[in-house]
Amino acid sequence: MRQLPSALAAHLGGDATTLCHAWRVTRRDGVVLGFTDHDEDLAFGGLSYRAASGFASADALFAAGLSVEAGEVHGGLSSEAITEADVAAGRYDGARVEVFSVNWAAPETALLLQVHEIGEVSRAGGAFRAELRRITHRLEQVQGRLYSRRCDADFGDARCGLDVTAPPLTVERVIAAVAAEASVILSTPLPGADNDWRLGRLHVLSGAATGWTGQIGDQTAQSDGRTRLSLWLPPPVPLRAGDRVAITAGCDKRFSTCRQRFGNGVNFQGVPHMPGLDFAYGYADGDSEHDGRPLFEDLP
Repeated sequence: MRQLPSALAAHLGGDATTLCHAWRVTRRDGVVLGFTDHDEDLAFGGLSYRAASGFASADALFAAGLSVEAGEVHGGLSSEAITEADVAAGRYDGARVEVFSVNWAAPETALLLQVHEIGEVSRAGGAFRAELRRITHRLEQVQGRLYSRRCDADFGDARCGLDVTAPPLTVERVIAAVAAEASVILSTPLPGADNDWRLGRLHVLSGAATGWTGQIGDQTAQSDGRTRLSLWLPPPVPLRAGDRVAITAGCDKRFSTCRQRFGNGVNFQGVPHMPGLDFAYGYADGDSEHDGRPLFEDLP
């Protein structure tokens, strides 16, 4: 049972209440913003909650137990609060949202009601709408691993063990030209062999799309020696010539690549010697020679 602060409980027991909602939004990049549907700014817990931001809540669906509770918040896009560029760049995806009930006459008695994560964010007509998911939705996500010949670690994560944050696996370049919506030409060529950077990541360090990361689909050497990178998806904010980017090498998740190119075979997170389906459905016939040799030999 929720315990109310004594001051708030006394206020709720009175003849009239002065309540409003407040939202504390913590983005994954560490930026913290406060909003309220009151007509004046509020301050509590060391944060100022902005009024007149257009931030408001839609109907919420609440359920007992551990069922996922869903809701929405919506608001206007402005240069002072939530900018269209930040929403388009995905800076609010996965943000933590704490919902408070606040007595605006005594905001220090604010009561935390719910904790959510922002799910899908949509934009239309100068406004945004964000889906709120209870943190219990994580319990519905599939956990565990599958047996596979390919590595299931993310390149450079703790299970992979490689440091991909510095050269030679990550290099910085400047975009010389934007060849298409999802294709850029770098000012200087990338080191290494052709396609060493295919399936890698491009992280934007400057410009309107700062903070956005996209996956590299293809790498092409230009006739003038420069490198052209094609991305799987275009960025939400167009890239421009002069933008600085950090480019991380790609990994095709094969054991031979991990062992020979990166020298990291000991940390390979797949099962490279697992027979395929053709062997699993095979059988011993009377015509083959059975002399104790392996029936299955892995390719290098």
